Order: sequence, then structure tokens, then C-alpha cells
Amino acid sequence: MLLLFSFTNWHYDLKEAEQVAQKEHRYILLSFSGSDWCGPCIRLHNEIFASDAFTKFADTSLVMVNADFPRMKKNQLPAKQQAINDALADKYNSQGSFPLTVLLDPEGKVVKQWEGFPKSSTDDFIFDIKTAMNGNTR
Repeated sequence: MLLLFSFTNWHYDLKEAEQVAQKEHRYILLSFSGSDWCGPCIRLHNEIFASDAFTKFADTSLVMVNADFPRMKKNQLPAKQQAINDALADKYNSQGSFPLTVLLDPEGKVVKQWEGFPKSSTDDFIFDIKTAMNGNTR
């Protein structure tokens, strides 16, 4: 089952996302997911990223990038996209954690990362992101 996201701001290439982020002065939220096999990944996208509160926040503050790693043959990505995702994983997710959410500054530097499904509410997760964007630690 491939996920359908409730908003259209997802990018699939970090270079493209960095250009948008720099132009619009936004941070990048990079999500590593397994859309057809990783239960916590599916929950993260459906319960947090697709929520009205997160969508409203992301639409004004973030550039969203999804690096998906489906396993089912019917969901396999085109070779070019798989190569892009593999390069992202080599750089930002060398441990192969799923889900892994990485906050990047507009130049692609890691600001903070969250491993697994957030143990907090959507509002608390948004607060964590905002805090990291402001250079604070919680």
C-alpha cells in the first residue's frame, strides 16, 4: 500500500528541496519510511504528517522530503528515485533506522533527528521541531 499524502508539498529529491528551502527561508524535514512494510512509518505519515495541525505548520515552515524504501515488488520505485533515496540514506541514515525523521537547515545540515514514531502528540512534535529550528534544545 503506497501512502497518499494529504498535502502536495512532498519532495522526493533533496537538491530540489534545498533550492526551495533556501529561496523560501524554510527548514527541510526529511522522512525515511518503508511505506508498505514499516508499521510505525505508516502511522507517522497517517497520524502526524497528514494531520491538519502538522499540514498547516509544514505548509508555512517546512519543505518536506520523503525517502521511501518499499519492499513489495508492485511498489518498487523507479531506478532513478531509488538511487536518490539510497544516496540520502548513505548520508543521513547510515544505520537504516525506520522511521527516521531528520530536520535539516536550508543548506542540508542536520539540526536534529527523531528515531521511531514520536512518543508525543502531534502538537508536541511540532513544538520540538520549532524549538530545534530556533536553535534551542528541549
